[in-house]
Amino acid sequence: MSADISGRAKLVIVWLLLGMLVFLGVQWWQREQQQTRIHTADGAIEIRRSSDGHYHWPGTINGHPVDFLVDTGATGTAISTSLARELGLESLGAVQSSTAGGIVDGHEVRADVTLQGGVRVERLRITALPALDGRPLLGMNVLSRLSWQQRDGVLIVDLRHQP
Repeated sequence: MSADISGRAKLVIVWLLLGMLVFLGVQWWQREQQQTRIHTADGAIEIRRSSDGHYHWPGTINGHPVDFLVDTGATGTAISTSLARELGLESLGAVQSSTAGGIVDGHEVRADVTLQGGVRVERLRITALPALDGRPLLGMNVLSRLSWQQRDGVLIVDLRHQP
């Protein structure tokens, strides 16, 4: 009987070790993908398109790490109402926003936004929307302040030539 339990314990340990190795391998791969997606050199930031077809730009909102989805079709930067609450951002008033799903009610907040590569916008007006699931959207109220172009799946932000 004890030999049977010992054999089962060994099998469980082997499966746990294999699972842990797979988990660590996936974590390493994701970290490598994140690090190679953004490259900064010679006054320019290059952001490679992700496997989901979008550009993601890591940054912070009031020091809180976020991964922005670059949205050239959005007039302004937007976050979820739940994130605004989590960050303690005070509502400056109700706003209506036109989205792909129609007109939605939200609130305007202000926050400091820092993007990887050194882009910083202080006291940026951000729309907090209750129905915004997923990542915060980085809109044209930030992108229009930058000189950028898209070429061959790479978004290039030239920090030397700002409008």
